Amino acid sequence: MDAHESRHPRWARRLFSAQDFDAIAEAVARAEAMTSAEIRVHLERRVHRLPWQRPDALRRARRVFAHLGMHLTAERHGVLIYLAIEDRKLAVVGDEGIHRHVGDAYWEGVRDLMIGPLREGRALSAVTAGVAEVGRVLARHFPRRPDDRNELSDQVSIR
Repeated sequence: MDAHESRHPRWARRLFSAQDFDAIAEAVARAEAMTSAEIRVHLERRVHRLPWQRPDALRRARRVFAHLGMHLTAERHGVLIYLAIEDRKLAVVGDEGIHRHVGDAYWEGVRDLMIGPLREGRALSAVTAGVAEVGRVLARHFPRRPDDRNELSDQVSIR
């Protein structure tokens, strides 16, 4: 195992190879090349929760969104794709700038787009399809401008 692979925990490497992590970052960069908005993909082993709570991926995704500083983008147009691997949970969260254009049904649609490939064991396809779909809609509502800069990392965040 090379140093590139060892920086990811074993539970994440069971689902994604080092090349997959690179492919996800490239998909994010491609999507963001068409928009001023920001997209992040975040992986966790399990949904962090209190012992008496049921795993709530959407609630957790909103907390991760804030923890990653995604609410600090200039136009409030960040989007987080959140996966809790061992709990088999997924959520897609958009900040208020984009949410007011698309609403809850859109985020649920992106989630649903990803569920089939995930169930089939095609995690990379699921994530890159979700990123591409989000990028398409973000480009329509927040097209890239000449002065745009990448405000957040394109790399997968892991906790």
